[in-house]
Amino acid sequence: MASIKDVAHLTGCSPSTVSRVVNKKGNISEEMERRVLEAIQQVGYIPNSVARSLKNSKTNTIGVIVPDISESFFAQIIKGINLVSGEKDYSIMLCDSSEDPERESSLISLLSENRVEGMIIATVQNDDRIEDVVHQVGCPIVFVDNVPGSIRGFDSVSTDNIKASYLAVEHLVNQGHKRIAAIMGKRTEHTGFDRYSGYLKALAHRNIPVEENLVRFGDFKEQSGYEAMMDLLASGLDFTAVYIASSKMTYGAIAAIREAGLRMPEDLSLVGFDIQDEYKLMSPGITSICQQDREVGRCAAEIVFRRIDEAMSGPDVCEHIVLEPFLELRESVVELSE
Repeated sequence: MASIKDVAHLTGCSPSTVSRVVNKKGNISEEMERRVLEAIQQVGYIPNSVARSLKNSKTNTIGVIVPDISESFFAQIIKGINLVSGEKDYSIMLCDSSEDPERESSLISLLSENRVEGMIIATVQNDDRIEDVVHQVGCPIVFVDNVPGSIRGFDSVSTDNIKASYLAVEHLVNQGHKRIAAIMGKRTEHTGFDRYSGYLKALAHRNIPVEENLVRFGDFKEQSGYEAMMDLLASGLDFTAVYIASSKMTYGAIAAIREAGLRMPEDLSLVGFDIQDEYKLMSPGITSICQQDREVGRCAAEIVFRRIDEAMSGPDVCEHIVLEPFLELRESVVELSE
């Protein structure tokens, strides 16, 4: 790899002169600047911007940790973060925890060691564990999606997940469904717990008894959605609709429904979560709860940069932004006749 000395040797000037050109400091003639820049291109020298920034205690970098980069929801959050970061001339160090709490803790430490100036984390850890980790970090942190409920001193951006499930179940009830099965996520995570709470709240509001044997819990992934749907179908229980509280579990459940030879919505109505079908390739289209995913990322990034500007890692007054979900009506729900 080419060094600053290679550039100096080619131009016949000192390394300090090359450094002044790279850092745009000092009185350098236009001719010398031209020669140095040409030499940099010729030898392929890449200035060590990280090393320079460390001297100034700035890296112009924020860290982002998500549990599954392949999920469209998190991809859009990253897009929102990146849009704001680009405007601020900051880079992103992006990490995928693979839903592993141990790996997430290691990544937080890694980002801290690399002197990121802020972090945006979609945690998969419980409150006590993540609290022990993040209080050792000396930079602003914003939680997104699964927001720890008991931690103090950190900002957050999330979706109103109780309302999300409420909207899904309310729509099914309005279409005449009273026996509504559900495939929920992990209740140990706040996101999963809130979505389950919204399901219960909607049934209670419409005076529909909760049938716990119609509820299955998964881990937000395809296989758990597939297995939960297969179990519901094999149970012999009578239900006319199902609400599924994550995108990947929805895809797994749809595979199980089709494998069982059933049709949507003729045999079973379905409301999914975060189902993106911009080009209308799914048939039937899946009625879905949708989140303002890119807005989650944008809001989180704006908070981080405000904290960086304020030089505060533990604000006295935290921001907790809760964004509204909405229901995207498609073709997977049928209205039941009286």
